[in-house]
Amino acid sequence: MDVDTALGAINQMLWTTMLISAPILVATLITGLVVSILQATTQLQEMTLSYVPKLLIAAVILIGFGPWMIDQMTQLAIKLISLIPQIH
Repeated sequence: MDVDTALGAINQMLWTTMLISAPILVATLITGLVVSILQATTQLQEMTLSYVPKLLIAAVILIGFGPWMIDQMTQLAIKLISLIPQIH
């Protein structure tokens, strides 16, 4: 395996990681922002109010996007395993 193949594999792994993690991160970011605005307007500073909605949204996203995420990881694993014979 030459350097270009190794760097290509690392690049593909990083992009896949970002692609898989993006739905959860974006959804919890938006939820956190909405909850923060709600807390600022109502002056309600309850700590569980910021964690529980984000946790629920992350769980819903994982249930909804879980099969797609697993498919993406499986495709990447197959590509990486197919590179094993090229290792010298």
